Amino acid sequence: MALDQSFVGRSYPPTEPYEVGREKIREFAEAVGDTNPAYTDPDAAKGLGHTDVIAPPTFVFAITFKAAGDVIADPQLGLDYSRVVHGDQKFAYSRPVRAGDRLTVTSTIEAIKSLAGNDIIDVRGEVHDEAGEHVVTAWTKLVARAAEGA
Repeated sequence: MALDQSFVGRSYPPTEPYEVGREKIREFAEAVGDTNPAYTDPDAAKGLGHTDVIAPPTFVFAITFKAAGDVIADPQLGLDYSRVVHGDQKFAYSRPVRAGDRLTVTSTIEAIKSLAGNDIIDVRGEVHDEAGEHVVTAWTKLVARAAEGA
């Protein structure tokens, strides 16, 4: 069943603040194999002009995808998550994510389309810090595969 086009433009309430910790950044950098010292060494990060360690660019996916869960779980939208695969991801930064940031995400459905029986939904996550300043925008494309025989 095709997703409801009237959901395009719908925004969901901001998430509760997520506090970015040094250890989470270090764990993420290790998991993706990025040895940039700015991700683990406060002095190295400060030497680059940052106030504390910064996160690898894809770190924010963990919190924006969790925020997109509000979209995914919306029963009125009708998305069958058991058929969903991650189609694409991109980010546009105003500044790096830093240890100590308290970030909120507001998710908005930017587009819904059907292609070859698949439903494709684009979700934009606007990430702001505690002062309300923009940090990053993340776009997530989800593809709900067509049911067998559909």
